[in-house]
Amino acid sequence: MVGVKTPVSIDALLPPEMAAKAERIGAEKAQTGAVRLLALAVLAGAFIAFGAMASTVAAVGADGAMPYGIAGILAGLAFSLGLILVVVGGAELFTGDNLMVMAWSSGQIGSGRLIRAWALIYAGNFVGAAATAVLVFLSEQHMLGHGSVGLAALAAAHAKASLGFVPALVRGVLGNVLVCLAVWLCYSARSTADKILCIVPPITAFVAAGFEHSVANMYVLPLGLLIKYFGADQFWQLVGGSAADYPSLTAASLIDNLVPVTIGNMIGGGVLVGAVYWFVYLRRR
Repeated sequence: MVGVKTPVSIDALLPPEMAAKAERIGAEKAQTGAVRLLALAVLAGAFIAFGAMASTVAAVGADGAMPYGIAGILAGLAFSLGLILVVVGGAELFTGDNLMVMAWSSGQIGSGRLIRAWALIYAGNFVGAAATAVLVFLSEQHMLGHGSVGLAALAAAHAKASLGFVPALVRGVLGNVLVCLAVWLCYSARSTADKILCIVPPITAFVAAGFEHSVANMYVLPLGLLIKYFGADQFWQLVGGSAADYPSLTAASLIDNLVPVTIGNMIGGGVLVGAVYWFVYLRRR
């Protein structure tokens, strides 16, 4: 009837509605122009880098000063900033966009479109994250706290570089299960506050558990490499160490880490979250 207003609901969307929304959003992403998609991906890489940077600062001095689990929770809370910026600010993140398999599984987009979108987003994420690492290094943030910030960054990068293929792969699977669950929960949200509340617990859990995220590693590893190879003598004097203390952190370790973590992220987000929810809620259509 004319003049009758449709009631607006403030209730969160239910899972079947969330699945339909994820399917629609995935199809829309696949149709986005290359330049726009790449630009949004660069932003997402920078946003995740900001979260990783905050997480590193939160971890400074935690070793031995507080229980391991509490330190991980603090680092995870700080890292949540990254996905909050991506979701609320608007950007395209490779790991979260693994949920596009829901639109692909429904035949809304073809394999070519899916691969094109993922390739552009992955490349843009790397540019944004690595460029942020360069800027952070040039800012000499690693000198803060008498070099303790740089030490924390080096420790994080060296730990990732030291991971074997299988642990990195499995941690990538588990990490993106939680990241994509955070994104999935956001599909139910009606407000910005709802989205933030949906993001923080899963992201905090993923960081505290020590799981792996390919885009975060695109910042953490390059920053560690920059500090190791280009850190000033003053930095090494402050921390009482040398580049030789981080033998596993090499340029090759960047690829050695990103390959298994990326594969794991795709399995965790695309299969264990996206494909499962497609099977449950969209398959019969």
